[in-house]
Amino acid sequence: MGVLIEGQWESETSFADRKSGEFVRQQTRFRNRITADGSSGFRAEPGRYHLYVARACPWCHRTMIFRTLKQLEGVVSMSTVEPLMLENGWTFKEPDPLTGGRYIYHVYQRADPRYTGRASVPILWDKQTGTIVSNESSEIIRMFNTEFAAHTPDRTDFYPPELAAEIDALNARIYETVNNGVYRAGFSERQAAYEQAVKEVFASLDWLEARLSRQRYLAGSQLTEADWRLFPTLIRFDAVYYGHFKCNLRHLYEYPALWGYTRELYQHAGVAGTCSLEECKSHYYGSHGHINPTRVVPLGPELDLMAPHGRESLRLA
Repeated sequence: MGVLIEGQWESETSFADRKSGEFVRQQTRFRNRITADGSSGFRAEPGRYHLYVARACPWCHRTMIFRTLKQLEGVVSMSTVEPLMLENGWTFKEPDPLTGGRYIYHVYQRADPRYTGRASVPILWDKQTGTIVSNESSEIIRMFNTEFAAHTPDRTDFYPPELAAEIDALNARIYETVNNGVYRAGFSERQAAYEQAVKEVFASLDWLEARLSRQRYLAGSQLTEADWRLFPTLIRFDAVYYGHFKCNLRHLYEYPALWGYTRELYQHAGVAGTCSLEECKSHYYGSHGHINPTRVVPLGPELDLMAPHGRESLRLA
């Protein structure tokens, strides 16, 4: 793990605030947009953009899912880094053909030689101008959802205007207490900070269980962005967050509605191919030596993600 300071790489081992012991996620810095008409300076064009991801990372996972759902595999190219994130951060198996970099931080240095911040993924890279368009996953998926419509046969809108307010409200709670909540628990360095985060995680899982017991998806009868933002955390929960991040009040499979919902999303066309629980376990247990000093990776759990989910019988309202 590490961080760039004025373009220079420095290793570090903690993500927590030294005083409070609370995990504090750094804000992303590259927030440009691709637009269909190019008014942003970045026109949606086939072959122009490249997505850097780590298959282990839940923030990357949502971008991979949208690239698949929107049938953009032939429009936006993609490459993956190795599962382990050690003293040099995310690492390419071979030098990156676009930038020549060996590590993801080299991509950041290419975009901004004076960059200060974490060298995180995902990264949406513009091959034409040789810079980073965005490293904010929530904005990348919105670009994939709408801006490449002229270059894909898929017309599904995962952020329809009539549901936008509800989706935004769902996203806000789920991000703070579930998506980021598991990290707030796992990277806490004080007991009180850890316990507060874990309580919030399970309060929201209880709330989600109740919601999904009466309707098929988070916003009702339609799959939306909110579902696909939640899914990467759920699919990792029992394999990683329950043990490694100490979110162990209950397994996800102890929630009948949530577990069926997770399996339904996993079985959605193309989604299983974006998932790799083995890489997830290798990354978390093998990279975070301050949490798991032995770096031993567990064999389990055994999860049957292809078991019938039974969600079809739930009323679609």
